[in-house]
Amino acid sequence: MNAPYRELLEALRERLPAHKLIDDPLRLLAYGTDASFYRLIPQVVVRPDSEEELMSVLAECRHRRLPVTFRTAGTSLSGQAVTDSVLIQLNQGWRDYRIFDEGRAIRLQPGIIGARANQLLAPYGRKIGPDPASINSCMIGGIAANNASGMCCGTAQNSYRTLRDMRVILADGTLLDTGDAASREAFRTSHGELLEALETLGFETRANTPLAERIRHKYRLKNTTGYALNSLVDFEDGFDILAHLMIGSEGTLGFISAITYDTVPDAPLKTAALAFFPDMATACRATLALKSAPVSAVELMDRAALRAVEGAPGMPAGLDTLPAGATALLIDVRDEEESALEACIAAVHVALEGLKTLEPLGFTRDPETYARYWKVRKGLFPAVGAIRDVGTTVIIEDVAFPLEHLEAGVAVLTETFQRHGYDDAILFGHALEGNLHFVFPQGFETPAEVQRYAALMEDVATLVADEYGGSLKAEHGTGRNMAPFVEREWGAEAYALMWRIKSLFDAEHLLNPDVILSRNAELHLHNLKPLPAADPIVDKCIECGFCEPVCPSRELTLTPRQRIVIQREMARLEVSGGQEDASRLTALRDAYQYQGIDTCAADGLCATQCPVGINTGDLVREWRHRQVVERGGTARLVGRHFSGTTRIGRGVLRLADTTHGVLGTGMMSAWTQGVRRLSGERLPQWLPSLPGPAPVRILERRAGKAVGGKRDKVVYLPACATRVFGVSRGDKGNDAVTRTTLALLEKAGYEVVIPAMIGHLCCGMAFQSRGYFDEADHKARELNRELLMASQNGRYPVLCDTSPCTQRMSERLDARLTVQDPVAFAHDHLLPRLEITPKRARIALHITCSSTCMGLGDKFLALAEHCADEVVMPPEITCCGFAGDKGFMVPELNAAALRGLADAVRGCEVGYSNSRTCEMGLSQHAGIPYRSILDLLHEVSRPCVAENVAT
Repeated sequence: MNAPYRELLEALRERLPAHKLIDDPLRLLAYGTDASFYRLIPQVVVRPDSEEELMSVLAECRHRRLPVTFRTAGTSLSGQAVTDSVLIQLNQGWRDYRIFDEGRAIRLQPGIIGARANQLLAPYGRKIGPDPASINSCMIGGIAANNASGMCCGTAQNSYRTLRDMRVILADGTLLDTGDAASREAFRTSHGELLEALETLGFETRANTPLAERIRHKYRLKNTTGYALNSLVDFEDGFDILAHLMIGSEGTLGFISAITYDTVPDAPLKTAALAFFPDMATACRATLALKSAPVSAVELMDRAALRAVEGAPGMPAGLDTLPAGATALLIDVRDEEESALEACIAAVHVALEGLKTLEPLGFTRDPETYARYWKVRKGLFPAVGAIRDVGTTVIIEDVAFPLEHLEAGVAVLTETFQRHGYDDAILFGHALEGNLHFVFPQGFETPAEVQRYAALMEDVATLVADEYGGSLKAEHGTGRNMAPFVEREWGAEAYALMWRIKSLFDAEHLLNPDVILSRNAELHLHNLKPLPAADPIVDKCIECGFCEPVCPSRELTLTPRQRIVIQREMARLEVSGGQEDASRLTALRDAYQYQGIDTCAADGLCATQCPVGINTGDLVREWRHRQVVERGGTARLVGRHFSGTTRIGRGVLRLADTTHGVLGTGMMSAWTQGVRRLSGERLPQWLPSLPGPAPVRILERRAGKAVGGKRDKVVYLPACATRVFGVSRGDKGNDAVTRTTLALLEKAGYEVVIPAMIGHLCCGMAFQSRGYFDEADHKARELNRELLMASQNGRYPVLCDTSPCTQRMSERLDARLTVQDPVAFAHDHLLPRLEITPKRARIALHITCSSTCMGLGDKFLALAEHCADEVVMPPEITCCGFAGDKGFMVPELNAAALRGLADAVRGCEVGYSNSRTCEMGLSQHAGIPYRSILDLLHEVSRPCVAENVAT
């Protein structure tokens, strides 16, 4: 690290706590990586969580002339969120919001995910205008700074058009709130020259008729190339010009610390048609015909794009039978009222009269089919990522043609890609705006590959900008990969105007230099990201970051994307040779143990969000497996004497519970924390929510007994967790999960079968998660045998009272077995047999990661809503991070995952879930007890009048 950066750190340590300053090699690389195909490693990463802290960071950097780059989610594709200087990361602490005018406006800080903003607005029937495909992971800071748009947004509802006001911090540290009269007045006094200069630029631009007309023409299209010069022709007031210049400025003019959007209606009625045309030309003519029709979106997909997804799960039938050249349009129609929606559909049919389709046009109102159509469109970008060669990246080019030139532009652009050897490229896009995405795999390992890419970019720039007057970047931002071409698109006069704007805001060029504007004509060919093979489990990762919002360790250590980044770097260093690389590899491995392995919950949620289905938990478990191979004998000993092991566990819990009762919570916490510290944190952390031992005699008495009678039968498998952990001392009035489940099944009229050897059985998850794969498989085989016997080879369903165990069993056991978790069984089989009197209370609900992975979220919520008057699902709480024994051994993971839970459930009487260990962690951090969802159902139910209702 150079001296200026060391001095910066020393200065910042006097102002910020240590955890907000990152300078270790592992996290610098991990936190500095974004979704683009560029890599720059920052010297320092700073995580301020207030405007005051950020202004102090800017002051210290300005004092030393050190460039800074702002970063939120890092889903940007064009290289605008990477730096080799100071990276300012903004998420935690930047999530405040305020809703105005019954949802007609919303003020958002930059760390709020776009989908979360829409969740906040949903009760009002509103949403924010921008709707990028990455809305479930990208944050408001990036949406505004890139002027992101999306599928239905067009040019009328992007951030520029729906901006009401903003809070912005300039390069000199000045804070301006354009929605506050006092702030505007103070800014007019301190920065009057800047406002006058902007107003002068606006006057000169409007007076320059050819330039003004060119600007207006350019913004008929989607356009994020360069600065928002339309602000100079759309507005006269300096404050309006300043605020709108910030939109799409990619952090090069200032930092948007809050933005207020005018929201747009979110029509409740939606329908879509997937129309197939014989060729691209016909599809383009159809797009022109639909431009004036009442449609919300028209998405174009060429034959190569459809071929890329035709074999994927959930795709519509018949894609593989389409002829060569076939092109699809996904036509989406939305409205507030049924009659209006039908009128819109009729108008679409009229607009397409006379145009040949491969099959009759039909709109669907079925939610599953509607979702399947959009899944085709949203699956295109990752489809290329999934089939690319290892070592290559995925590049997505983002251009827009004037709609009248769409047909010709597509034809020539397709020919250009083929001429340069990009035969795997697929074409799709937002057809109504003439906005097209070309996606293709690209290697950068050799100079020839780099040169091929350079030649392609040169020809694309000539075609789109020079020949057709289009946009080289329609909605993904200029970034590094298009900065060398901004002048090509805009011309010398407009380009000089952009440099004048940059100098007015950032005379020293310290804010995100070389992004948007650059004097380096080959900038797009420098600092290309290596993607070496690391492990077949993760080699298809495109580092998009879609996985990050659901990761429980995202604010503690690393996310799945970042774990993969480090794995790839270690793989690269292993083969590179050299003493320096070997030393760096050792350091990374040492740091990765805690950052990447110990703090991974391995919950599988990342796979539910990953475009190519990567479960990074599988990678971590493989790593753990390699580390514990030599300890396999210990695991085998535990597995072969599992009943005795669980008895010991219950004995330890009994002792801890007794000691807790004697010492009290405060003294017990202090004493156990001291013992843990003395052990070097090798002993588990005691928790006040730790329960006493579970009662097992009732299970042992009934295990393996012959079943008779005429009632419907169910095999009940209590998980090892519910056979060990009973009721927490502070949760009065509750009963153990095993007793509750038995009572509930009896109430519903079931004959309950308990498998033989119940104390010895385990699904193997406890072993698998630690890397003991052989013993995990052995326990699964044992369980499989006993369940087949108990269920008479699958004749009776099997109920397991713990969701994570059910997930593993559904993946590993005999297909004849019907294994259900408590949510699915209660929703599908118990509710019809019971009379429910809903609990008159406000309750909290936690949907476990395993329930999410098994697609049970909707049933979970429906079951809870049957049983209680008001159900609260805390937003942005995904996995609880307890992860088996992580809550004891790495309690900070549980704490980080549940940060904010207590505030979210304030006013709730009790919480419910379907995993005993998760419930312990939730109780620890929520301030209310969490219990099994079966406990709630038992409390509010009684047998139906007609007994023994058939399942």
